This record gives sequence, C-alpha cells and structure tokens, in this order.
Amino acid sequence: MLASVSLPVDLPVRDGVVTVRHAGPHHLDDIMRLLSDDPISAGRGDAGDPADRGLYGRALARIIDKPANEIVVAVDSDERVVGTLQLTVIPGMARRGSTRVLVEAVRVASDERSRGIGAAMMRWVTESAAPAVGAGLVQLTSDAARVDAHRFYLRLGFTDSHIGFKYGIPD
Repeated sequence: MLASVSLPVDLPVRDGVVTVRHAGPHHLDDIMRLLSDDPISAGRGDAGDPADRGLYGRALARIIDKPANEIVVAVDSDERVVGTLQLTVIPGMARRGSTRVLVEAVRVASDERSRGIGAAMMRWVTESAAPAVGAGLVQLTSDAARVDAHRFYLRLGFTDSHIGFKYGIPD
C-alpha cells in the first residue's frame, strides 16, 4: 500500500530543503534520538538508552515488514536525520468504507524546530502520501499536554474533532 508512495522526495523548508526517505535499520539510532529528544516521550520511557536498542530494532523491523506501515525520516543537506514520522494505512467501514492514514510519532530535532520541517512533512502526508494510497482522511492523536503541537496541527488545517482514549496493558 505505502509502496505506492514515491520516495525520496525533497521538501522545501524555510532555509532550504529536507529530503524524506524510507527509514531503514541504519536509521534506528537517529529515530531513537528523536524520540528521546522529546520530554513527553522521554517521560514514557523513550530515553534513548542503548540497552533498549534491541526493542526498538525489532519494532522497526516489524513496521518495515508490513506494507500498510511506513516510517520515514527527513534528512538535511548533510544527511543528518532531522525529523521522522510513522504512517499506517487503515482500511475502514465507517465513512462509506473510507481508507485512513494514521500519523504517529511525529518528531523534529529540537535544534531544528521552527524551520518548517514538521509542516513540510505533514503537508507531504496530506497532499501526497495519503492521496497515493486512496485515503480520504488523515488522522492523528496528540497527548493532551502537547499544547504547542495542537496549535501546529490546527494551523495545518486539522480539526480537534474527537477525544481519544488509551488503555495501557500491564506488563
């Protein structure tokens, strides 16, 4: 499904371009770094601990192995990974059988924020990736504490139309 999304692609940002690519195992440490660079993720255990590399590596392999999933990275002109996000295509019955694209784990390196990288990646999702798989809807959840992220998504045209719920399964 997501194989029909053509990558790599160059996206304009405020001071140049970033290139969005399929993430591979060689991007694992960069993705871990971006997850741990976020205080909310770090508070949930995404601390970038090398001891967790095996867990993240297995998760990345499972995601890459499923055609309805994709992790992409955005790299700058020096090939430094400055952003990432995960996409999942969800076929559905609601909305007259509409297909959705779920966006997860959107991260931009803290020292690269305000360059327009996140906005460029999300525009790519809504204008290219989702239409390429026939999706009629792009959806995401955002932690209630991410007030700045909520303003960001609203600026991009997303609506805060639902209340999300999560249930943590005990270890």
